[in-house]
Amino acid sequence: MNILAVSINHHTAPVELRETLHLSDDEIKMLIHHAREELFSEGLIISTCNRTEVYGIPKDPKIDLIDIQNFIFSHKNNSDIKPDHFQTFSSTEAIKHLFKVISGIDSLLIGDNQIYHQVKESFQTADEMEFSGFLMKRIFDAAIKTGKRAITETEISEGAVTVSYAAVQLIEKIFSNLSKKTALVIGTGESGELAAKHLIDKGIGKLVLTNRTKEKAEKIARSLSAGVIPFNEFKEKLHEFDIILSATSAEELILSSEEIKSAMRKRNFSSMVLMDIAIPRDIDPSSKNIDYVFYNDIDSLNIIVEQNLAKRKVEIPKVEKIINEEIDSFISWFNSLEVAPTIKDLRDYFETIRADEVEKNKNRFSPDDQEKLDIITKRIINKILHQPTVELKKINDLRSSAEETAVKVGVLRDIFGININKETKE
Repeated sequence: MNILAVSINHHTAPVELRETLHLSDDEIKMLIHHAREELFSEGLIISTCNRTEVYGIPKDPKIDLIDIQNFIFSHKNNSDIKPDHFQTFSSTEAIKHLFKVISGIDSLLIGDNQIYHQVKESFQTADEMEFSGFLMKRIFDAAIKTGKRAITETEISEGAVTVSYAAVQLIEKIFSNLSKKTALVIGTGESGELAAKHLIDKGIGKLVLTNRTKEKAEKIARSLSAGVIPFNEFKEKLHEFDIILSATSAEELILSSEEIKSAMRKRNFSSMVLMDIAIPRDIDPSSKNIDYVFYNDIDSLNIIVEQNLAKRKVEIPKVEKIINEEIDSFISWFNSLEVAPTIKDLRDYFETIRADEVEKNKNRFSPDDQEKLDIITKRIINKILHQPTVELKKINDLRSSAEETAVKVGVLRDIFGININKETKE
């Protein structure tokens, strides 16, 4: 199985280099167009913030992993990127790597199930660009099944492994029904924006953003259908919010204990959650001593993250077991596409149909005729299968590539539903 894969990722290259190779949707489509012309009969390109990967079945057996690296260099040239920054895989190892990626165990954040959706979208792009042929579609199906099993059969994606998500998970434990709560996110950098998105996902009743640069807050607010307060006015409205999540890059505290006390008095000491995920801290930590205030900072949230990461690491062997099972299943399917097993399966398939029909109808014939019926129907089946058998044997004689043979044999098996029938019996 001559499938090749090249990857640059968080294991092999610093973020600056990964950013250089990151591909937009339009760039992926352009690269697919060139890859189909220059390298592959079918394939897949994945590009996220932590990895860019190219998978493909070469058009010519002479095409190797170095050719793929050179292809990437030619379209995304950067003198700082060296061959050592790439991981390379071939045959079963390439498929196994893809299964590890989609299941989240190769992610920067172990168990990050966002990668499952990103890989799935990459599959869809390849399909739309007619870059996914018979074999890649089967690999896609097997990869998606592997990712789903990892998510549903293990706890590899359970628990928060980012501070932003840990903060929102903790808020959810304090306020069981977020749909009736209001939240203010102070600071719309990466952490603040991520926390805002998580709050929306958890069904927060009302979300308001504030940022020193108002335009940035407004841009994110539009994408989340959230409100915006000018940064110089948010302190006057603290009492309106049940949840304050702060993630600015300020070098000093932006909220004092006295300001929190004042807001609590205006709220008649109705419970307020303070989540300070900034470094250095934004909110005076002594605020935790105020009645009905639930305060957490990044240190306490990091403890939650570390605990959850430790739990996810325990799940890795379970995911690897799923990956090995799906690899074995895929290899078994691929091996079934060889000519000899297919001839046997085709004959077994027709013989089963013949035998079943003879058994159902033999009582309509006398004992002597029953024997004749068996002989005649066997001859009919042999004559029907003679030409397909000859043509199947020709495939090997023509010295087709393994992939070409697999495609031709696979189409035949699909036409007669041989794989489906075998799986059903098993």
